[in-house]
Formats: sequence, C-alpha cells, structure tokens
Amino acid sequence: MSPTRPPADPPGDDTLDLRVDDLVALLTRGAPPQPPAPDTPAPDNLAATSANSATTLGSPATGTFLPGTPATAAGNTSAPVPGTPTGALFRGGHPHRELLDGDLLDSVASWSPAATPVGSFRLVPVRLERDLPLLTRWMNDPAVAAFWELAGPETVTADHLRAQLEGDGRSVPCLGLLDGTPMSYFEIYRADLDPLARHYPARPHDTGLHLLIGGTADRGRGVGTTLLRAVADLVLDHRPRCTRVLAEPDLRNTPSVSAFLGGGFRYAAEVDLPDKRAALMIRDRTLRHVL
Repeated sequence: MSPTRPPADPPGDDTLDLRVDDLVALLTRGAPPQPPAPDTPAPDNLAATSANSATTLGSPATGTFLPGTPATAAGNTSAPVPGTPTGALFRGGHPHRELLDGDLLDSVASWSPAATPVGSFRLVPVRLERDLPLLTRWMNDPAVAAFWELAGPETVTADHLRAQLEGDGRSVPCLGLLDGTPMSYFEIYRADLDPLARHYPARPHDTGLHLLIGGTADRGRGVGTTLLRAVADLVLDHRPRCTRVLAEPDLRNTPSVSAFLGGGFRYAAEVDLPDKRAALMIRDRTLRHVL
C-alpha cells in the first residue's frame, strides 16, 4: 500500500543543496557534478526529511511478543520520502555510492551472528519462495494478527514482503534464527528515508526495526527483550554511520515499552503517527554500553 505523497518540505539544516547546473549535468551526461563553491560547503550527510510534513503511512512496531502494533506496511519501500532525490543523493559533492549500489543497509545478509544468553542468533534476509509458508502461518496466529493485521491467504503476506523485496532496499525483511531455527521475523529499515522521518527529528542513517516472535514457546520469557538488544547491537556493529536504532511501539503498550527499555533503548518522545500515538524508543551508540 502506497500513501499519497505530499509536497516536499522546505530544506532544513540537514538537507543537501544540489545546484541546478550540477543536477542537469548528472542527469544528461552521467558525469559527477562539480564540487560546490568554497563559501557553500556541502554537508557530509544524507538529506533528512523535515518532521513537519503531512500525515503518512505507519508501520508495525513490536510484533507478537508484546501487544500494540499497528497494521500498515513498514514504510513505503517503493517511493522516496519527499525531498530525497532518487539517484541524486550526494555526499561531499559526489554521487552517494550506497544508493547507486542499491545497498542502503550495509549488506544485512553478511552480518555476523550474535551470541546471546538464549543462544546464537542470526538475521537471514527473507526469500519469498522459501519463507512464505512459514511467515504466512505466523501472520495468521491470532496473537500476531491482532497487531500486524496481515492474516489471510499467502497473497496477503506475499504482498507485504514484495513491497520491501522489490523496493530500493531501504527495508530488509529477515528471519531471525536462534541456534539455526527460524523463530522470529524482523524488518530492518532506514528510518531517515521512511515516512516515519516526518514525525521526529531524523538524523542521517537512523535505522529502525520491527519484530515479531513466531514460536509460541519463545514468547513471554524475555526472549523478545534479549533479541531487541542483540539486533540493535548488530545494527550498530555493522552500520558504522548509524548513530541510533529506533522503534515506535504504541504508547498504550506498556509491556512493549518495558521490553525496549530492558533491551537498552531509552524513551525519547511521544509521536503522533497516522494510526497510533507512539513511544519513540532510541538506542544510542554512545549509550550502548551504559544502558
């Protein structure tokens, strides 16, 4: 499901300023633009979308081990946030390689396993032909369906996954394997390139996550809290430019907020999203060994 995109906000302090002649040169000849004049240095970061934009799509926040997750698709993986020129992101005056190379999340498939108190944990990007039956079964579990609202035939789950798998890579759906056994589902996404960025002061490379625990035996015994910490640390270990990992559980979902706090996140703010009032939870790189 794709939201109607509002006009782009006026550029803010974190928005890159691309000169018209440079853009024309890039689009017509494929050549890199000339660096900006000395008195207008280009900032060394990606464009961040203003938090003052119009209401947009929400996304599932915590999954099944805790109540209170919205039902809409995670981000809109097929369309950019207004103000982010597709194919023309620049860093230091040169084409931003991560967009051109099609990898916005630093190769999630290559991330190493994490040792946790409950076993060895690994993220494995979803393959539709292999994982669709399992994920459909999880989505039809009443405890999951209550929050993700993706119950139904395989086509419902498939459409949700394809929106990410066939997008530009800003959201990567993954199975979570514990000691080699699939037992959870994660979405790792670029929060700064997601509609969520309209609702909080986004920073370049902010990374969001959504989680559900698929196996009933793994629910209600602290596994979700352990995995939240483990996955946030995987993001920080493998994405050196990312300074924060975010999530946005429903504010009324006290167990969910508590789980994020137990997983090393801090309660940062309340944000009004299209389908809920959410608690913005943040795990900071600078505080990861403190919380």
